[in-house]
Amino acid sequence: MAKQIRQLDRVVIRFAGDSGDGMQLTGDRFTSETAQLGNDISTLPNFPAEIRAPAGTLPGVSSFQVHFADFDILTPGDAPNVLVAMNPAALKANLAELPRGADIIVNTDEFTKRNLQKVGYAANPLEDGSLDGYAVHPVGLTSMTVRALESFDISKKDAERAKNMFALGLLSWMYSRPHESTLGFLQKKFAARPELAAANIAAFKAGWNFGETTEDFGVRYEVKPAKMAPGTYRNITGNTALALGLVAAGVRSKLPVFLGAYPITPASDILHELSKHKKFGVTTMQAEDEIAAVGAALGASYGGALGVTTTSGPGVALKSETISLGVALELPLVIVDVQRAGPSTGMPTKTEQADLNMALHGRHGEAPVAVLAARSPADCFYTAIEAARIALTYRTPVLLLSDGYIANGSEPWLLPDVSELPDLSVEFATEPNGADGTTFLPYLRDPATLARPWAVPGTPGLEHRIGGLEKADKTGDISYDPANHDLMVRTRAARIDGIKVPDLEVEDPDGTATVLVLGWGSTYGPIGAACRALRQRGLPIAQAHLTHLNPLPADTGDVLRQYDKVVIPEMNLGQLAHLIRGRFLVDAIAYNQVRGLPFTAAELETMLEDVVKNG
Repeated sequence: MAKQIRQLDRVVIRFAGDSGDGMQLTGDRFTSETAQLGNDISTLPNFPAEIRAPAGTLPGVSSFQVHFADFDILTPGDAPNVLVAMNPAALKANLAELPRGADIIVNTDEFTKRNLQKVGYAANPLEDGSLDGYAVHPVGLTSMTVRALESFDISKKDAERAKNMFALGLLSWMYSRPHESTLGFLQKKFAARPELAAANIAAFKAGWNFGETTEDFGVRYEVKPAKMAPGTYRNITGNTALALGLVAAGVRSKLPVFLGAYPITPASDILHELSKHKKFGVTTMQAEDEIAAVGAALGASYGGALGVTTTSGPGVALKSETISLGVALELPLVIVDVQRAGPSTGMPTKTEQADLNMALHGRHGEAPVAVLAARSPADCFYTAIEAARIALTYRTPVLLLSDGYIANGSEPWLLPDVSELPDLSVEFATEPNGADGTTFLPYLRDPATLARPWAVPGTPGLEHRIGGLEKADKTGDISYDPANHDLMVRTRAARIDGIKVPDLEVEDPDGTATVLVLGWGSTYGPIGAACRALRQRGLPIAQAHLTHLNPLPADTGDVLRQYDKVVIPEMNLGQLAHLIRGRFLVDAIAYNQVRGLPFTAAELETMLEDVVKNG
C-alpha cells in the first residue's frame, strides 16, 4: 500500500550524535539535497570544542539543525520538529528543546546500560514513560547498517560508521529529498577507497528502503519550493561567502589579495577557501602566530596588495599593535573577526557578539578604524566587498565582524553579476605631488576622503619614510611637535568620521510603530522573524539593522528619536546599547544574553510584545 504524502510549509530537523558519528556531514548532505528542490534554507551546526571528547558523553554531542520551508525564512528555527538521536547523550542534550509531539528517531543499539549510565539516566527513557507525548521511532540504526553491509569487504567498524548514511537515507525518504547528488558525493569522497564508497551508498539506500517498507513511518512529507527571485543559487556558509567576497574585491580592484592568517576557530575556513583561488591573484600564508599574520598582511598592503587577516577575538587582541601601526601608516587593511564566546579561550565553537567594544576601541592611543558587521551567511559576501571598498578608498584598517553563528550556518545565495559589483579600482601615486614638481608629499591628502597617496615601494622619486613614529603633516617626516600631533590625530579621526555609508533603512510597514528594534550582526534573523510574527498578529513594530558601526549612518540619531522606545537585543552585555545611549542620549532598552547560542525568534517575540503593549 502506498504511503500517505502530507504537505508541510516548513520543517526543522536536528541530527545529533557523538562527535565521531558524522552529524555535520549528514546535515550538510541533507541541506544540499534540500537546496536542489528550491526550498529556502537556514542551518545551525553546533559542535563541541574538544577535538575528541569521550564517546557517548554530553560534552561530545555534535548536532546539525536545518530549517527548510516553502517561504522566505530568517533563522534555523527555534526548536526541531524532528530529532535524530544517535545515542543517549544526544537525546539528553537536546530533549529539553523539543516541543511535545515532535518526532524522535532513536538509534536503539546505543541505548545500552553503560551508555545510559554515562549521561546519568537511571532507567532507559525509551521504556520508562518519560518520552510519552513525543512520537518516538525506535530504529536499530547501527545493527541494520551492519546487516545491510555484510556482503561488503570492509571491517565491522567501517560498517558501523556508515550508520549516519542509513539515517540520511531514511530522512531523505521521509521528506522526499532527491538523492542523486549524495550518491555522487560519496563516490567522490571515497574515490581512493571504492569499497567504502559502495558501502556508504548501500547504507544510504538501505535507509531509504527501510522508510519505504516499514510500518513505523506511515507518512511521507513534502515541502514545496519557495518563491525566490529568478537566478542561479547555491547554498553557502558565511565563511565561504566572506572568502568569495574578498576574491571579488580583488577582481574589482584589480589588486592581488594577500591573506595572512593563523588558524583559529571559527575563522579557519576562510583561509581554507581562499587558498583555493590562486588563479584570481590570491596568495595565502599560514603564519606561525597571529602577530606574524597581521604583520605580513600590512606589509602586503604597503607593497600594493589588498592585505587581509582573519581571526577570532583572541587573535584580534594579539593583532592590536599592528592594527595601530596600520592606522599610523594610513594603509588599507581588512581584519576579519569571526567572534566566539569569551573571554580568553572561552567556548571556541560557540557564538557571541562581545567583540564590538574591542573593535571600536581596542587599541592604544587615538586609533580609530572603520567597523562593519555582516548580518547573515550570504550577506558576508557583500560586507567583505564593502570592507574592501572602505579600506582602499580611505586608506584605513577596517574591522569586519562576523560570528560563529553565521560563519558556520548556511543559506541560499543568489549569485551576483560580477559586472554589477562596485568598481574598486585604485590609483597609485606615480608622480611627485609637491608644488615644486619634484617633491613627493606622502601625507598630502585627497580633500574628498582625507586619504593620503598610496605609493608602491620602488616607484622612482616617491621614496618616503614609514614606521610607527608620528608623521609630520604632508611631508611624513618624524615629528614630535605638539600642534602637529594634535592635527594628525584629529585628521585621522575625521577621515573615519567622513566615510560615506548608506542611511539607516527602517522597516516600518504601516508607519504607526512606536517601538523600534535596533540590531547589528547576526541578530538580524531572529529579530526579523520576531517582528514578522508580531506584525502578523496586528502589533506594529519597526526594525532597523546596522551594518556600519563606525562610522554610524549619518541619520542614526534622527531615526532613533522618531520612536518612543528603542530596543537593542545583543549577544553580549549591552555594548551597542551603551554606545547608542552615550552618543545619542537615547534611553535604549538593552536585551542581552551570553549563552553561546543565537536568540530564538520566540523569546524575542515575547519580550518585544511586552514592550509594545506595556512600554
